[in-house]
Amino acid sequence: MGMTMIKIFDTTLRDGEQSPGVNLNQLEKLEIARQLERLRVDRIEAGFPASSKGDFEAVKAIAQTIKNSSVIGLSRAVQSDIDAAWEALRVAEEPCLHLFLATSPIHMKYKLKMTPEQVIETSVNMVKYAKKKFPFIEWSAEDASRSDLDFLARIIEKVIGAGANVINLPDTVGYTTPEEYGKMFRYIREHVPNIDQVALSCHCHDDLGMAVANSLAAIENGVTQVEGTINGIGERAGNAALEEVVIALKIRSDFYPYETNLKLDELKRTSDLVAKLTGMVVQPNKAVIGRNAYAHESGIHQDGVLKNAQTYEIITPELVGVHSNNLVLGKHSGRHAFKEKVVELGFTLSEEKLNQAFGQFKQLTDHKKEVTDEDLFTILMEIQTNANTVQKYQLEMIQVQYGSANIPTATVSVKTPEDKIVQTACTGNGSVEALYKTIAALITEETNLLDYQISSIGGGKDALAEAYVQVKVNGEIMNGRGTASDVLEASAHAYINAVNKYLIKQSSVVKEPTAIK
Repeated sequence: MGMTMIKIFDTTLRDGEQSPGVNLNQLEKLEIARQLERLRVDRIEAGFPASSKGDFEAVKAIAQTIKNSSVIGLSRAVQSDIDAAWEALRVAEEPCLHLFLATSPIHMKYKLKMTPEQVIETSVNMVKYAKKKFPFIEWSAEDASRSDLDFLARIIEKVIGAGANVINLPDTVGYTTPEEYGKMFRYIREHVPNIDQVALSCHCHDDLGMAVANSLAAIENGVTQVEGTINGIGERAGNAALEEVVIALKIRSDFYPYETNLKLDELKRTSDLVAKLTGMVVQPNKAVIGRNAYAHESGIHQDGVLKNAQTYEIITPELVGVHSNNLVLGKHSGRHAFKEKVVELGFTLSEEKLNQAFGQFKQLTDHKKEVTDEDLFTILMEIQTNANTVQKYQLEMIQVQYGSANIPTATVSVKTPEDKIVQTACTGNGSVEALYKTIAALITEETNLLDYQISSIGGGKDALAEAYVQVKVNGEIMNGRGTASDVLEASAHAYINAVNKYLIKQSSVVKEPTAIK
């Protein structure tokens, strides 16, 4: 029996971006999309074009850039949504539409206020309408796992007749179990006469911790496309973690005769990028790509691994792209070697940005003997994703005085969007509080710190510090991140980055997005 090919549909940029507190700007979304293309994801759901001007522009930019993966836009079963999606996606290699409408009794009655017949009619009409523009349409029965199976079979048959190419049956609220979910797909395959004309897709949420198990159960029951996100991010408890699904298929190919197109050694890098840009750090004990997945603490384990790695290690670090962090570049590395490394890391930088990156690299080598891939990756990410044209705040100088017997005091000067240099000093209970009070006093936006995390990039006492913050800026939650050799400088950069992201978002927002599945 040959291996069945399973397509991977990545919704990190759409469902993943709906995680509370996550807001990616266009450059960040584009960077993630490029990496997903390198990972060889079959389909990238880039966003929901009708929800806001920012989302529309981001989907359009991704559709123009990505050539080796299909780019998909989400749409409600409404003509104006379909039109917006077409405007954003018409430039894509293969424009794809993801159309959804709820089919469960509770959703139809209370959310849609439509009868089952109206839901069928609307779905059929909208698929027909979209088919005039889009060569490829995926139709989703929102809340399928709580829908009546007979009704589901009826609507699917009609939607296929109207021209849908993929039928997706999501477990929207993460309620189902592997056995039930598998049974639903089996029922549909047996009761929909024209089901062989489409591919079946699954989309699972992780509210009960079963998203990956449910996805695998769906595959065992005829599904040939899995939807999920990198690191399993998403609203509430998140989505099925794609890296877990694909590695399970790979490691247990004796049990699962399925394969994917993914370039597995790009998984760790994709995971790191998504974690960095969303500010959603991966827990160390996370399956497949968590830091501890390869760290063997217990003496017995370590002894076993040294004798034969397979005793306790079923996934080799190399499989997912974790390499022992070799010395990359040092103080005497020249521009040419640096440029080659940038290309090897998969970045395309203009001459101006390359100079900027090289300057930062040289600065870093002044107090860090060895610069690793991870350090460089961080520098390059900052440059690549913070290049917006909006006039923003810039940190000019910080000075923090701290002593266990004195009150911590911070002095900060900032360049405002109007190009003025402003400076002040404030005290606080600790250095970071003093610093943040001072920055808050210098900027006109009203800010309130909700979350603050600091971590080191790589190891060693000269490691770069990376700060993550969640700040409420004028009532809107924004994520910020900053990197520097000094913890307090990184913290200051992160806070200002959050405010700048707010300014960038304000310059692109037109209308409020509608909450969807």
